[in-house]
Amino acid sequence: MKRLFLLTVLCIFLGLLAKSQYIFPYQNPELSTNERVQDLLSHMSIEEKIDQLLYTSPAIERLGIPQYNWWNECLHGVARAGIATVFPQSLTLASSWNKQLVHEVADAISDEARAKYNEYQKHDSRNIYQGLTFWSPNINISRDPRWGRGHETYGEDPYLTGQLGKSFVQGLQGDDPNYLKVVATAKHFAVHSGPERLRHEFDVQVSERDLQETYLPAFRTLVVDAKVASVMCAYNRVDGEVACASHKLYDILRNQWKFEGYMVSDCWAISDFWQFHKIVPDEITAATLALKAGCDLECGVAFASLKEAYTLGLVTEADIDQAVTRVFKARFKLGMFDPEERVPYNKIPFSVNNHPAHDHLARKAAQQSIILLKNDNQLLPLSRDLKTIAVIGPNANDPQSLWGNYNGIPDNPITVLEGVKNKVEPRIGVLYAQGCNLAEGIPALVPVPSAYLMTSSGQQGLAGEYFNNSNLEGEPLFKQVDDNIDFNWDMGTPDPRLNTGNFSIRWSGFILAPESGKYHFYKRETSFMKYTISTPGNGTTESEESMENPEEIEFQAGKKYKIEVEYKNDYGNAMARLLWAMPEHDLLSPAVKLANTADLVVLVLGLNERLEGEEMHIQIEGFSRGDRTTLDLPKTQLELMKGIVETGKPVVLVLINGSALSINYAAENIPAILLAGYPGQQGGNAIADVLFGDFNPAGRLPVTWYKSVDQLPPFADYAMKGRTYRYFEQEPLYPFGFGLSYTRFEYSNLQVTDEIQTGGLVNIAVDVTNAGSHDGDEVVQLYLTDEKASTPRPIRQLEGFERIYLKQGETKTVHFTLAARQLSMINKKANRVIEPGWFTVSVGGQQPGFLTNPKNTTTSYVMGRFLVKGPTLNID
Repeated sequence: MKRLFLLTVLCIFLGLLAKSQYIFPYQNPELSTNERVQDLLSHMSIEEKIDQLLYTSPAIERLGIPQYNWWNECLHGVARAGIATVFPQSLTLASSWNKQLVHEVADAISDEARAKYNEYQKHDSRNIYQGLTFWSPNINISRDPRWGRGHETYGEDPYLTGQLGKSFVQGLQGDDPNYLKVVATAKHFAVHSGPERLRHEFDVQVSERDLQETYLPAFRTLVVDAKVASVMCAYNRVDGEVACASHKLYDILRNQWKFEGYMVSDCWAISDFWQFHKIVPDEITAATLALKAGCDLECGVAFASLKEAYTLGLVTEADIDQAVTRVFKARFKLGMFDPEERVPYNKIPFSVNNHPAHDHLARKAAQQSIILLKNDNQLLPLSRDLKTIAVIGPNANDPQSLWGNYNGIPDNPITVLEGVKNKVEPRIGVLYAQGCNLAEGIPALVPVPSAYLMTSSGQQGLAGEYFNNSNLEGEPLFKQVDDNIDFNWDMGTPDPRLNTGNFSIRWSGFILAPESGKYHFYKRETSFMKYTISTPGNGTTESEESMENPEEIEFQAGKKYKIEVEYKNDYGNAMARLLWAMPEHDLLSPAVKLANTADLVVLVLGLNERLEGEEMHIQIEGFSRGDRTTLDLPKTQLELMKGIVETGKPVVLVLINGSALSINYAAENIPAILLAGYPGQQGGNAIADVLFGDFNPAGRLPVTWYKSVDQLPPFADYAMKGRTYRYFEQEPLYPFGFGLSYTRFEYSNLQVTDEIQTGGLVNIAVDVTNAGSHDGDEVVQLYLTDEKASTPRPIRQLEGFERIYLKQGETKTVHFTLAARQLSMINKKANRVIEPGWFTVSVGGQQPGFLTNPKNTTTSYVMGRFLVKGPTLNID
């Protein structure tokens, strides 16, 4: 007893001693998160609390709270923070239909995210894109291929999106029982998928059935199953209510799904309340509405007006405390206020970033994401007995075509041309021609060569002035002449004397025009770099006209044009490039001539982030503000394609693009077609692996490929009728779930539970055999059709999938279990119910109903039925 007493006293003493090490109780990691947050709030003033609800949260030095910027991105790799591994874009990764692969990719991304964060902390750098709260993934439903951001999503299907999004979130947030590796954010909640030009003012009208059966299920999966720590609300209105202050959406999120994380607004979405939606008169009312509805953190500036709203009695301290509690819980879960050695993720070294193992994973991800759309006469895999291959096309050797948007900077991106060369040279000769521009007026851009730059003193290059601040203020720390402007300093600086994330540069001199004509420059859409070009460029001031960031400018050969470039860096992504395209010449004729000299042509076409993306300025034929007005390839590429086909040479078309394309001519006239999406930094090597048979393609389409926009309802119509494979009744160009292989798979011995009571489970098993001549992967897909229901049902809907590997002749049994919710529907009373009746099950390598042409498939499917008996059952 005496020993027990002494031990108890010692424990109490050590506990008191530990507590005495902390100035404030919130700093004690032995307390619960709730206790720590409540203690912290008790020390904060109302002004300090409100300041923490903006994404640029300032330091509270008297409490030991450092500043924090909540904005960071990692859609398919850590973005906007220097060198990082760039994995395939989200829609491309979804083409793998591989949940484990998505988890592996997300785990690698979050390792790099922590590695960068840990390095930033060493330098006390806490700016934008340097934190641990990431605004990824985008799990909106890509209901229409015209939406320019569709490639950021996991496709058109709620189940596929939910399952892949769940894997991504779990890979990002980690599996430690006490700490989050990073915070993932499910966005954009909810019913958000274009048009981009209307997103700040658009009121989405959606039926309760479409809302609950299409637009919300993936969000529910991420909140309920993946325990995502954050959700981002959308710009648009939903049935009259702005999404960031929708009582209906918040009720679903908080009360029905029991979401305990924090809600962050899309950037400046709260200002849209009064500036564009015009549902409130001013910023104060907008901020009040958002906070009281349930928005906790703002990307924007409107929440600063909550101080006045509080003074006016529009919001209470309890309203503010609720939001502050939620955002600080996240920071505590990230270990930001704990001893460094206590948080396991603090041990991730900076060497993890851009690691060779991640480069290998990027190649694996790209391989598994490639889809074989066509392979007549088994042209693929290519013979290694070829003498020459011509690699032709605007996407053949452009690294920018590899990654899509929200991307990091790859250290060594491999284009298709480089990948083919790596694979076959010098055994096979590889020729190259660009063939055409990406689109009319969208030429390939390269750094302005040093040979065409001159300082005012006549030296080759540009005169650089380097400032130890981000605003070009005062005297430069040093000056030097740089050959040209093509720099990537990663997370560092051009010189160790400059402050990381707080420096600026001014370059000045002249451009020497090598020939007369129209020159294109890369238009900067950020505030970090701008350039000014003056004409006539004779070095005098009279009659001189200055143009800031011109996209096009006429130069005359032999003349020199004054240029000044300003670069301001106030965060760690240190990159400066001055890009141009010289006057255009005939690109088509040399490409056709080259094709005629080769044994085979690899034609690389498609899109890139200069054509499709988020709220862009682009306005050319087929493309508007980032969205698309047609599904066709640009005319420049169609002309090139026809010119190459007319040579009579064998052609393999490789498509690098985000959203679906109506490639009707190619489908009729080109024997082999590969879809690579935006394949990431190892895309070229992965494509070459597939072309030459070192990897057997098994990717499947995560969206429907339509023949034309004429098959689609109006873009702004959010009703699902006539959209996606679930409701599309016409013949597509390529169906959702489609993809070929170099081998052949057969399905047999389907076993399905004969009947269940409403609320029961359905067990399904099927045998899959590799009956072909190559080892390879197969994507087993399970589709469900409700044969009779009280409200309209999808033609079929995906409810299970597994990617498996089979050697030649091997058979595996694949098992699925359908949960009760997967049999549910929204009835006429807007309740979620399970109704009795018959269901049809299809299990195979693609959707049922698309096997009319044997050349268009390398897989089969089997079908069965089961009966649900009993009364209609209401579920949550």
